[in-house]
Amino acid sequence: MVIERFPQNQANASHCHLGMISLMRLFQLTSPTLPLGAYAYSQGLETAVHLGWVNSADSAKSWCAGLLSYSHTYWDVPIFIRLHASWRLRDREAILYWSELLLSGRETTELQNEERSMGRALQRVLDHLQLTQEWANLAPSHPPLMTLFSAAATHFEIDARSACAAYLWAWAESQVMAATKLVPLGQNAAQKILFELATDIDSAIQRGAHLTDAELGTCTPGLAIASALHETQYSRLFRS
Repeated sequence: MVIERFPQNQANASHCHLGMISLMRLFQLTSPTLPLGAYAYSQGLETAVHLGWVNSADSAKSWCAGLLSYSHTYWDVPIFIRLHASWRLRDREAILYWSELLLSGRETTELQNEERSMGRALQRVLDHLQLTQEWANLAPSHPPLMTLFSAAATHFEIDARSACAAYLWAWAESQVMAATKLVPLGQNAAQKILFELATDIDSAIQRGAHLTDAELGTCTPGLAIASALHETQYSRLFRS
């Protein structure tokens, strides 16, 4: 894979104004009622609570903010931006490459299974809406969630940064919902965390959208350890 194959003008593009229909499609993609099964996953947070790493609203916020800073900024955001551009160009080689690279950064079996399972769930939704026929020859055989989410965003004419923000917001909301059950947190504390994470999401996109291929990477050993331990944790509420 050639370094810098991603068109930099796409990363430098300003926010686009979403039309009303595109905005509502974006709401639909991030709605908790979308049957993806996100509620079943904690991404290592359950073990982090079990071990006492996360035990309060402040530590739950720090856990999510840390993942945004050290993983999503340098991995999820730039790969999402590149996948979005690849779908717009109908570049199958690039779609396959970035999809495989994304999965290589999911460091445990649980995290990889989650990505694929939620991808299958979104594919069923998009199939029912008759939106995936045009992608049949472009998508991987078992596409990750991000691959299909970015594909849907291009179909609905949602710009890359808005779609990426929505993708990260859905992740943050899922993590906070898990923390609400596990720590546990009150609803007001959970809303305060989400309110504060909005700034972190914006920072992650502002930074991650301008990274070169050579700058991509992820380094969250705490998440990898927690997720690996969760695979054999005796008592669990979540699948990961």
